[in-house]
Amino acid sequence: MLNWTFSVGEEMKRIVYVLLTLVMSLVLITGCGTENASQGTKQEAHTITDIGGAQVQLPTEVKRIADLWPANNQVVLMLGGADKLVATTQYVQTLPWFSHIYPKIKDISAPDRFGFDVQLEELQKVKPEVIIVNSKKQAEQVRQGGFTAVQMEFTDYKGLRDVVTMTADILGGKAPGIAKEYITYLDKNIGIAESKTKSLSDVERPTVMHIASGENLLKVDGTKTIIDEWIRYAGGKNAIEQKGRGLTLTMEEIIKANPDIIIVGDVNSKAAIEKIMNDPQWSGIKAVQTGRVYSNPVGTFKWDRYSAESALQILWAGQIIQPQLFNDIDLAKETKSFYKTFLHYDLSDAEAQRIIAGEGPQ
Repeated sequence: MLNWTFSVGEEMKRIVYVLLTLVMSLVLITGCGTENASQGTKQEAHTITDIGGAQVQLPTEVKRIADLWPANNQVVLMLGGADKLVATTQYVQTLPWFSHIYPKIKDISAPDRFGFDVQLEELQKVKPEVIIVNSKKQAEQVRQGGFTAVQMEFTDYKGLRDVVTMTADILGGKAPGIAKEYITYLDKNIGIAESKTKSLSDVERPTVMHIASGENLLKVDGTKTIIDEWIRYAGGKNAIEQKGRGLTLTMEEIIKANPDIIIVGDVNSKAAIEKIMNDPQWSGIKAVQTGRVYSNPVGTFKWDRYSAESALQILWAGQIIQPQLFNDIDLAKETKSFYKTFLHYDLSDAEAQRIIAGEGPQ
């Protein structure tokens, strides 16, 4: 009896030993599998084609980004990738609403004002996995320095969609989903505007001149630009018939254009408008005579150009150019909704109104 009990005990020990061995083996296999899967995720790469036509190979998960195109920093912020920024530009750090919404931007390395002068030594210190630039020259400099560069730029709404999609592809995670949501919102607003203005005759469309910045009142935006597109969507027509952005005209050419409406972009528009309204050279222009000279809204970036907030610009421009057709839109409400949805910030009514007025936070 004792021998039988002892035998059973020994047998049970052997079974327990075998079971423990199997469990440990499974743990080790699973652990190795997880490690390999993790390593595979890190090593797995995909390729995108940038705006310059370059085939750029990227890791699946990008954790460190240098964004040397000022406008695209806002796109990164909207797509939830701002915490991945290891380098930006000094210009972005001076944008009042950007730093108000995302204070950390001021702590990020910013080796150059606009990102035009690529500082390779400074970039090496922050070790970005991807560097976003907006010119072929910058891309070449970055690649010669041993970095991965992605060139981006846009001049129209199609290009804006492409840049948002490409940036989301770089960021990964939830960014592609946010990009799709944003593009749906953008297309909705374009559709709203077009439905209100598509039947307008040429005579019913006032002429609009857009001054790029208050720093130079003779620098305007012509056709084949995103500015020209939102003017058209909003029910106007460009007073400048020349093709291109940032065109420098003479005062005589501006007087000849004689726009019905003048819109001044950038953060220094208020002083520029005061100058326009009090300068005898401008006094004969219709927009000045009727008081239809406006500051363009400025949020985390300028609404009028290179901005994800250009989705709101279309509606604002409609209220300026064709107020009777767009009087059903609550722009402050739209602005607050946009910031909550895409920038995860709850604007107050007063803050929304300041953005629309082209003013910074108090």
